[in-house]
Amino acid sequence: MCGRTSCTLRADDIPRACHLANHHPTLQLDRYRPSYNVSPGSYLPVVRIAADDAPLVHCMKWGLIPSFTNKSDKPDHYRMFNARAETLHEKPSFSRILRKNRCLVVVDGFYEWWKGSSRKQPYYIHFKDDRPLVLAALFDTWRNAEGEIFQTFTIVTTSSSPALQWLHDRMPVILGNKASTHAWLNESSNCNLDMLLKPYEERDLVWYPVTPAMGKPSFDGPECIKENFLS
Repeated sequence: MCGRTSCTLRADDIPRACHLANHHPTLQLDRYRPSYNVSPGSYLPVVRIAADDAPLVHCMKWGLIPSFTNKSDKPDHYRMFNARAETLHEKPSFSRILRKNRCLVVVDGFYEWWKGSSRKQPYYIHFKDDRPLVLAALFDTWRNAEGEIFQTFTIVTTSSSPALQWLHDRMPVILGNKASTHAWLNESSNCNLDMLLKPYEERDLVWYPVTPAMGKPSFDGPECIKENFLS
């Protein structure tokens, strides 16, 4: 799973990380608050294709609320913050948006918890050279009974790479190059999507333990990603 990330990027870092030109339209980007400890229900910038077929940087809430959700329901962003790659074609919440509502989420890194001790030890996973991670995601739009419109997204996950299986059996789908980000983002791509939804196995992905305090969503700052072993 991928239920906590770090995203301290500037707005102009987002398209560059996705191998796009720097200047792209933005929507609701004033809602974005950089954070070392991002949990579902928070706003993050995502890159999607707009109606004019051009890339758009759009700030959305993490945690998918499908458009067919009852208008009187209270949004639960923890229910669908991840989407399993193996069932994207099967579950209505994902299959109906898989072709036209693909997007990219750009983060510094993500966290996972090791459960092999009496206390769970969080680890921070990121690229060795600290370049941003680009993750495959899906988005949807929901309108509640008051007429408020919510744009939300879910991060696609796959089985873990052999190197990370000791930590967790799932990891986010990391799109590691221009070809894969372009193929996921563009509906017109002829690429077999299943070929993109594989574990990232390159050796430039690294990890180390961090403070258990970051398990609280309210805990934020550079201390979240400072190396810290449980005593």
